[in-house]
Amino acid sequence: MHILAQLLLIPLAYGFFKLGRFLIRIWRSPLHNLPGPKSSSWLFGNLSEVFKADNAVMHEKWVSQFGKTLKYYIFLGAPRLLVADTKAVNHILMNAYEYPKPEINRVGLGRILGPGILVVEGNQHRLQRKIMNPAFALSNIREMLPIFFEKSVLLRDLWMTEIAQSQESIDVQSWLGKLTLDIIGIAGFGYHFDALNPSKKPNELNEAFNKIFSSTTSGASLLSNPLRLLKIFIPALRVFKSQEDRDVDAARATMDRIGLKLVNDAKAFWQASGDNTGFQAKDLLSLLIKANMDKDVPESQRLSDFDVLAQVPAFLTAGHETTSTSVTWALYALSQNKEAQSKLREELLTVQSEVPDLDELNSLTYLDYVVRETLRLHSPVPATIRQAAKDDVIPLNEPYVDSHGNTQDTVPVSKGDSIFVSITLMHRDKSVWGEDSFEFRPERWEELPDSVRSIPGLYSNILTFLNGPRSCIGYRFALAEMKAILFTIVRSFEFELAVPAEDIGNKSMIVQRPFLKSDPKAGSKMPLNIRLYQG
Repeated sequence: MHILAQLLLIPLAYGFFKLGRFLIRIWRSPLHNLPGPKSSSWLFGNLSEVFKADNAVMHEKWVSQFGKTLKYYIFLGAPRLLVADTKAVNHILMNAYEYPKPEINRVGLGRILGPGILVVEGNQHRLQRKIMNPAFALSNIREMLPIFFEKSVLLRDLWMTEIAQSQESIDVQSWLGKLTLDIIGIAGFGYHFDALNPSKKPNELNEAFNKIFSSTTSGASLLSNPLRLLKIFIPALRVFKSQEDRDVDAARATMDRIGLKLVNDAKAFWQASGDNTGFQAKDLLSLLIKANMDKDVPESQRLSDFDVLAQVPAFLTAGHETTSTSVTWALYALSQNKEAQSKLREELLTVQSEVPDLDELNSLTYLDYVVRETLRLHSPVPATIRQAAKDDVIPLNEPYVDSHGNTQDTVPVSKGDSIFVSITLMHRDKSVWGEDSFEFRPERWEELPDSVRSIPGLYSNILTFLNGPRSCIGYRFALAEMKAILFTIVRSFEFELAVPAEDIGNKSMIVQRPFLKSDPKAGSKMPLNIRLYQG
């Protein structure tokens, strides 16, 4: 009994050690000198206010009060830097390895996604990205485009049948989720989910992924579950499993088992080919394995099977959830702007083929504007949280007045300080985008104000795909997929929101999903009335 008591004291002592170090860091942080709101809770700071409001609403309110560089409070009075200054954001993104994701976020994401490219940091991320880059080459995206159209046409035909049989609205979020799951299954790793097949039950990989993703915990629920927070800070406590933990573990085991078979099959295929000329597989996983096993890659720089396996849930999340959510929001926006919807359809119908190639697809100017505007106003990932890995000084475009009344043109940060970059806030900033920044107006991309060009995005002066070493490796894949889906369905259907616009809310759970405020327990939904376009 005495030995057991000692064993129990070890994690407790470690927890107090980490807590003490955390409190000392809080006390020493230079972020206390920034302007910002008062803390509303000694335990959770201002987080309750943030989580109760719609996405970015509180951040926008504080920026209007205190300027683009401020602090608000998180756990135990720790200050967090909220920055909407483009020069500062560029510094953080371009020095991404000096501003990694905080441990609390890595643990939460890792629990869902495993140690893939979306989660790992530093040298591990550099290595994974280097090996994965060739798989996402533009030439490979061209080869995958027919898959995008094949499945999009199947969805179109299913919707035609659906609306012929029923006058009820269609939950496009659910249907688009099935569509993008089928696409990423084949294009990602040569796996057939057949999610769009109405006569087929979900297979075990589909069910495992849905189980893992549905367990994603929102920030608000974290505040009401102190044990989950303690597990993040005290790893030894993770041995105490909740039922949800056990369900996620079982689902991850299923995903890893099937994923390992896919990895081994792709390796065997590559090895049997003898050289690159015999390699015909075009899915991302096979292309990744091909690059990883290339004779020019030193053994020390290759990914292990474990690292390759970790990309399966990363592919599923990035290639499935983000795109389905983006297209859902695009249809919502088009249903609210009928003129834009008609203008887009008119352009799409000028193309003779139902399956244009990538050059034809990218030449459609208004389609490009619609995609850009959707990703601006409804970025699937609304924010990124970073942590200073060392003491640093962040440069600013716009100075601020500190708590001592002095004007400052830089922000000093200490190792461990938390930083919040709100993508949504920066995409709706009226001082950058104009007074109509909250409106869906694709025409704005015809002539952007000069102020927009200061936003340091990888793609089109928006932060949806971030920038720098941790920018989205698959952004070309996502853009081509999104355009192919919209091309196919907007040509064929007219869309109208089936509920009042004010009933549509958004909930950020890895991605920013829509839900009905009148029925929040129903989960993610976007009900639209869909009519066949008569021409």
